[in-house]
Amino acid sequence: MTEATAPTIQQLEQQFTSGVYPKRDLTIVRGRDAMLWDDHGREYIDCVGGQGVSTLGHANPAVAAAIAEQALTMISCPEIFYNDKRAEFEQLLVSLLPGELKRVYLANSGAEAVEAALKFAILSTGRHQVVSTVRAFHGRTMGALSATYEPKYREPFQPLVPGFTHVPYNNLDALANAVTDETAAVIVEAVQGEGGVHPGTHAYLLGARQIVDKHGALLIIDEVQTGFARTGKWFAVEHSGVTPDLMTMGKAIAGGVPMGAVGIRDTVKNLAPGVHGSTFGGNPLACAAGIASINEMKRLDLPMQAAEKGDYFIERLEEINAPVIREVRGRGLLIGVELKTKVAPYLRALQTEGVLALPAGMNVLRFLPPAVITHQQIDFVVEKTAKVLAS
Repeated sequence: MTEATAPTIQQLEQQFTSGVYPKRDLTIVRGRDAMLWDDHGREYIDCVGGQGVSTLGHANPAVAAAIAEQALTMISCPEIFYNDKRAEFEQLLVSLLPGELKRVYLANSGAEAVEAALKFAILSTGRHQVVSTVRAFHGRTMGALSATYEPKYREPFQPLVPGFTHVPYNNLDALANAVTDETAAVIVEAVQGEGGVHPGTHAYLLGARQIVDKHGALLIIDEVQTGFARTGKWFAVEHSGVTPDLMTMGKAIAGGVPMGAVGIRDTVKNLAPGVHGSTFGGNPLACAAGIASINEMKRLDLPMQAAEKGDYFIERLEEINAPVIREVRGRGLLIGVELKTKVAPYLRALQTEGVLALPAGMNVLRFLPPAVITHQQIDFVVEKTAKVLAS
């Protein structure tokens, strides 16, 4: 086979991949900080951020070195044995967690963390009813999908896990009416990401805490997308000062290496050996990456960077004079621009202009850049956004 007839990267993927992902016509081969490059050498500013994974940026040298060193030491060690890297990571992670979250369960993804949190809530309370919210997104595995709202994700797989109900987000009356003495848990995102970038208000999150306490239920806060400096604090729930009983984490936790976690308060009972587990959860490679990633986030003060740059980004976006814009909203560097029309054509136009962004529903343009993005790069993104929205 000559070079001229060899299949392209995209042809190979099309031939062998499952087909469940909507692919963009773009082949990414390299990244550094907030920049990405395709197979033709073209560069892009990354406001997809690995769908929230790349808060620390791409190819961080300290994380890469930690992964390489650990790969030459030990990659896999199941949790039936103690491990030095796991112990170090758990101690470091707990030191960041809000309030009274003093233990952690380690998994491989955010969806796995949600599954674990739901199981722990059911075990702890002996109840099987869970209240979630309209527009919620908690993952695609069967328990997490049951808590997720969007019908297009749910309907092909029904019947799902029974006992889940959905009430409007940021609506305390609806939540109070839904929670009863049969409720095991309320699960809520501190900021809805996939559901359109809607921050939870202080009153709403505080009220949710009070409602679950009244009924002896547990509060699960989903920080899979918002955790680890994304919103200007280590965790978005800290903006409200509310302590959950269980907090799910993932995405940015280990600098790009797959990992998830659940923070656990002592209000959660009955977590005896054997009630849950994971072959790869808490493996030394992911733990080493997590240690390096969190230490880099501390060194660079990423919460502060995300807060300051997020405010700047939102202010610049609000200056855009385009009739198609309905609202700009967000927290830190989780930013949504709600449009009066579908967002897909604007995402394609931005890609042509060298900016990669995400949708959040049908009509919200979502920006999730690494917190190491520069002000100059933000200015470029805003300039190109203004250009495409004007067209």
